[in-house]
Amino acid sequence: MTITEKIMARAAGLSSVTPGEIVDVQVDRVFSHEKLGPLFFDKFRELGLTVWDKERAILFADHGNPPSKASDADLIVKTGKFAEDYELPFYNGEGICHQLMPEKGYVLPGTVVVGTDSHTTTYGALGAFSTGFGSTETAWIFNKGKIWMKVPHTLLFKVSGKLGAGVMGKDLALHIMKLLGPDGANYRAIEYTGGAVKALSLDGRMSVCNMAVEAGAKNGVIEADGKVEAFLKGRTDQAYEMVKSDPDAVYEKVFEIDGDSLPPTVALPGSSSNSAPVGEAVGTPFTRALLGTCTNGRMEDFRVAAAILKGRKVHSKVRLQVIPASRGIFRQCIDEGLVQIFLDAGAIWCNPNCGPCAGGHYGLLGKDEVCVSTSNRNMPGRMGDSSAKIFLASPAVVAASAVNGKITDPRDYL
Repeated sequence: MTITEKIMARAAGLSSVTPGEIVDVQVDRVFSHEKLGPLFFDKFRELGLTVWDKERAILFADHGNPPSKASDADLIVKTGKFAEDYELPFYNGEGICHQLMPEKGYVLPGTVVVGTDSHTTTYGALGAFSTGFGSTETAWIFNKGKIWMKVPHTLLFKVSGKLGAGVMGKDLALHIMKLLGPDGANYRAIEYTGGAVKALSLDGRMSVCNMAVEAGAKNGVIEADGKVEAFLKGRTDQAYEMVKSDPDAVYEKVFEIDGDSLPPTVALPGSSSNSAPVGEAVGTPFTRALLGTCTNGRMEDFRVAAAILKGRKVHSKVRLQVIPASRGIFRQCIDEGLVQIFLDAGAIWCNPNCGPCAGGHYGLLGKDEVCVSTSNRNMPGRMGDSSAKIFLASPAVVAASAVNGKITDPRDYL
């Protein structure tokens, strides 16, 4: 079996499973946030339901926090009240759910983690099976602790070699999007392996798994190793199993990528699958830049960007908005002097939250604006006005481009 099949078999209490099989999966953690949780809170109470395990259901207020409009404030109040009524952990303004779930020790290798957010696929970077659900299904899981799922076929990406200077996990994720397209992995698991994947930091792996859903994948997963163990040290006292695919595991399709030859990559406006080497977009002017989100709001991302920005200034026509993924990352950026580097360069530093990525909070784009962003989606209207254009890129590309005022190959600044 593959990693995904092994985890699902364990969670279903079975010795084995096969792709296409319907199984009843016991989840290890479930979460919701203020944008989608309130859709089921009232009905949950009305039906007199209880939460199956108060330590395994978690709530967040992260998408629009602090709120910029009264309706967002109401959603946060409702989420806090539900957490209080059912005695659930509630992280209000601490950061983005997809950073806090691993950071707080809720995600362990070999476990099943689900939530009301499509980018829950991020946690596959820790060797977990993680996927997003709608609000109604999540309400069921809050009450029952389990849900039926179909075992997905698995696509295997073998990335050999090692990514070069100025090339990050985001570049690999965008390249894979080009290979798959927006629906090339519909209800598939994507497993990533090979020397280049193993060489990635955990931050880089989270960026790759985060974008698995952009190709329609049910989940993305990378075999857990010593880097995962080091991250979890001090975050949990629970036992866990680092699951490996069997040597004779069956994959629906195998893709091979030469990591040594992969260039910095950008996704052109309209779709994350419109990916191309950065050279095809070099020279494109823009006025807005975003560094952060659940895809690239971690320490490696800020260290790479700060190395490029140090001693330089953001172009006078560019507004660079920097948003850490959690309070812990914010604090570490302060301790390492990175915040000062960004401020000296002329960037705007913001509190930990999702920001403009989902199109509902500060930093939105106006008519015909062009933005270079480390976020994961760039369809029309994603970050504001539908006429705005969004290029997706790595933190290295965003930082170098912010200095130049035009999309730039970051290798020119290394």
